[in-house]
Amino acid sequence: MNILIIEDEPSLASALAAVCKRLGYDARTCGSGRAGLDALAAGGVALAILDIGLPDLSGLEVLKKARASSPEVPVIIITAHGNLDNAIAARQLGAAAYLVKPLDLDEVQQTLKQVLAASVPAPKAEPQSAHAQMLGSAPAMQRVFLEIAHATTTDVPVLLTGPTGSGKTLAARAIHENTARAAAPFVVLHCAALPEQLLESELFGHVKGAFTGALTDREGHIERARGGTLFLDEIGDISPSVQAKLLRFVEDHSFTRLGGREDIRVELRLITATNKNLRAEVAAGRFREDLFYRLHVLEIQMPSLRERRTDLPALAVNFLRAAVRPLSLAPETFAILQHHDWPGNLRELRNALEHAAAVCTGPIILPSHLPRELRDRAVPDFNTRLASPLAEWLDAQLAAGSHYDTMHDALEAMVLKHLLTHFDDKPSVLARELNMNRVTLRKKLTRPPG
Repeated sequence: MNILIIEDEPSLASALAAVCKRLGYDARTCGSGRAGLDALAAGGVALAILDIGLPDLSGLEVLKKARASSPEVPVIIITAHGNLDNAIAARQLGAAAYLVKPLDLDEVQQTLKQVLAASVPAPKAEPQSAHAQMLGSAPAMQRVFLEIAHATTTDVPVLLTGPTGSGKTLAARAIHENTARAAAPFVVLHCAALPEQLLESELFGHVKGAFTGALTDREGHIERARGGTLFLDEIGDISPSVQAKLLRFVEDHSFTRLGGREDIRVELRLITATNKNLRAEVAAGRFREDLFYRLHVLEIQMPSLRERRTDLPALAVNFLRAAVRPLSLAPETFAILQHHDWPGNLRELRNALEHAAAVCTGPIILPSHLPRELRDRAVPDFNTRLASPLAEWLDAQLAAGSHYDTMHDALEAMVLKHLLTHFDDKPSVLARELNMNRVTLRKKLTRPPG
């Protein structure tokens, strides 16, 4: 049996073929989608590696045809432009795995082993267009896109974690809009904003006379979400009594309205979110362990904006599209955005740009248009900020008798270690980005600080 590589870049195809041979498989390479489909039709293929960017056909189109003609052959998708639409489409079309360039060949080898060991093709499904505006090319967001894609292929509960304002509601909506429930309701309830009795009423509904002011029967958010998706935000803030009632609903899809006696059954998809560490809440006795494990079937951790600073330009452009006229950022304005810590994450960025768009009278947003607290925290020019601590460090090195080469090597190691954090701590990926030999990079990273 062969592994079929459908890739139009000869050097990458050769590298992938070498990985296949290390695993004991013969590799056959094709430079176009049509040639790849012909090779699949000829048979004898144990697995296919398929690039999305091909010269004749879209890789997703090839994948769709491959799943129809050879459903028994698992397909691994690779792409240079990872985004949510591609991740969801690939997953729903039956891709066994989804890898983003630049490829880590060790990761490729491990993925091949896993897919070949499973040797069960992923279920076929028709793709659905994503309506949620989720953007990002940072490694942290590529992971999120893949995890959202996984969540769209199942109906189990999903727990979204991450700091406030990191886009958990947007992720929940993206999951809903890319499942068979997309035409059904997407109902949101913010649990932290409500006292216990009101939260219970909003969640489960109530009958007439259940409490003062309950003048009629009223259905809750669970019933409103029937057949669709219920998104409970800040689930870590609900009281023990509400946790117990929610657990019952999660386990058998039935509940009783506040003040009522009749059991009501509702079928829906449950997605929850929290900015708390629920494991710590369980350990402290504030959150039920059994409910935690029922909600924590799939977890998607949303990154803070600090973890994805490279996405700032695209995010800023996207938020400014909502303005009534075309607007752009002055370089000095973007510098302030780039160096801000963003404790409020995406929500804070959106609010800052909405403020700027409201007060800006021309086509360019200047620093003076940003909210005052952002301007007040603005850092000096980068070179100015760097000069003082760098001068102190250099003076200390000179006083200790260090030579230029030693100081140069120590500074280079510090720079490379910082850059490594932006590439999931994978030296092989950083080496490709810097066009540097991997062995050379590892040596530079292991140099002791001066």
